Amino acid sequence: MDLGLLLLRLALAAILYMHATQKTLGWFSGLGLDRMAPLFENLGQRPGRQMVKLAAACEVTGSLLIAIGLATPLGAAILAGTMAVAGGASTLSKGTVWNAAGGGEYPLVLAAFALIIGFTGPGAWSLDSALKAPWVPKSNAAALVIGVIVLVVAALAAGAALLRTRANLAGGAASAAAESVPPTSA
Repeated sequence: MDLGLLLLRLALAAILYMHATQKTLGWFSGLGLDRMAPLFENLGQRPGRQMVKLAAACEVTGSLLIAIGLATPLGAAILAGTMAVAGGASTLSKGTVWNAAGGGEYPLVLAAFALIIGFTGPGAWSLDSALKAPWVPKSNAAALVIGVIVLVVAALAAGAALLRTRANLAGGAASAAAESVPPTSA
C-alpha cells in the first residue's frame, strides 16, 4: 500500500509540475505565459496573466509538498482546489464537463486524485511519516477527519474562485451582447 501511495503522489506531482511549466515557461509543448494569459481570460480567470502565475505557483507548491510527502494535507488541498477551479472554469465556459468538448473533466480527475491523497495520507514513505506528523492518519476515523478537512479547505478556496469566474463570464457575455446590438437612432 505504501508503494502505491508513493507512486500516486509522484505521478500526480509530476503531472502538475509539468502542467505549471507548460503554462508559464512553454515547456512540455505548452503555450507559455504570454499565450496562456488570454486563454485564462476566456475562461473567466481575470486578470489572465496574474491568474496563470497564481495557478502555476499553486501547482508547483502543491506538487512539491505531495512529492516529498511533507504537509501532505496542505499540498492535497492546494492541488485539489486549484484543479477544481481549472475544471470548473473550463466547464462553466464551455457548458460541458467532457474534455473532448473543452470541458473540465481532466482537471477534475486530478482534483479527485489530490483529494484521495488527502483522505489516505502520504503513506510510510514520506517526510510526514518520518517526522511523525500528527496529521498522518493512524486509523480510518482519523483519515476521514483529515480528508474532510482537506475537502472543505479545497472546496472553500475553489468555490470562491468559481463564483468570481462565473461573474466574470456573465459580465463578458453581457458586454459582448451589448457590443453586438446596433445603435438606435431617436
